[in-house]
Amino acid sequence: MENFILSCCSTADLSKEHFEKRNINYVCFHYFLDDKQYADDLGQSMSFEDFYKAMENGAMTRTSQVNVAEYEEYFEGFLKEGKDILHLTLSSGISGAYNSAMVAKNMLEEKYPDRKIYVVDSISAACGYGLMMDTLADMRDAGKSIDEVHQWAEENKNRMQHWFTATDLTYLIRGGRVSKASGFVGTMLNICPLMTVAPDGSLKPVQKVRTKKKVLEALANKMEENAENGSAYDGKCYVGHSACEEDAKVLIGHIENRFPQLKGKILLCNIGTTIGSHTGPGTVVVCFWGKERV
Repeated sequence: MENFILSCCSTADLSKEHFEKRNINYVCFHYFLDDKQYADDLGQSMSFEDFYKAMENGAMTRTSQVNVAEYEEYFEGFLKEGKDILHLTLSSGISGAYNSAMVAKNMLEEKYPDRKIYVVDSISAACGYGLMMDTLADMRDAGKSIDEVHQWAEENKNRMQHWFTATDLTYLIRGGRVSKASGFVGTMLNICPLMTVAPDGSLKPVQKVRTKKKVLEALANKMEENAENGSAYDGKCYVGHSACEEDAKVLIGHIENRFPQLKGKILLCNIGTTIGSHTGPGTVVVCFWGKERV
């Protein structure tokens, strides 16, 4: 196995135990609950349950990405150990983390000219970002070099499919993802937006679906339309949720019925505090490898 570090941001939304088991390093984003700052440290400083309860009780949230100085310190710790680095950032379509990581990379390359530092814009988020990291860890563990893993990530990252919905439009309205007028009408008519991640890594509304039951079925439909080999998809599938585990389990049931050849069990993940600050409680997402996003 080649001696390189595989790394990402905490916004890949896997658990601390999962990252440690897979030997994936991560650097933490930050978030504010009202005026108090916390690290987005995978639920260690504050449980996801308490975080989403605070949001439901009216707490205001905002987020702060990893800055250049933090990236520089984080990367340099590995470089001092003589290790090369492959780091994937949260999508540049929703964060400036990629730009900050690139600035730190360029500074450190002058100081450590014999080391390789690769920074990749994942154009992904939440458990789709996590599934991408797991896939790269599989390649590393199979003996692939840092150059091979880096090239594969760049060539295939746009095949990571994310489909999600939010049953509470309050937070999407607050963040400008849904207009106030559309949000008001949607709430009155029990409409849930079906959304995806666009090729540039931004969030894109696709259609409006009436009732939570139907939108969860629509998520499974989108997986069937877009997964590699359709209903014969035999890769991994991750489902994430923000304080709505029962809804996520309903979606998992739909997927398991339609995709009998899935690789392993569907991994159920918590949507972390950075992404959750913008989507709020009541969000469900399904992620899998499939067609290139268009």
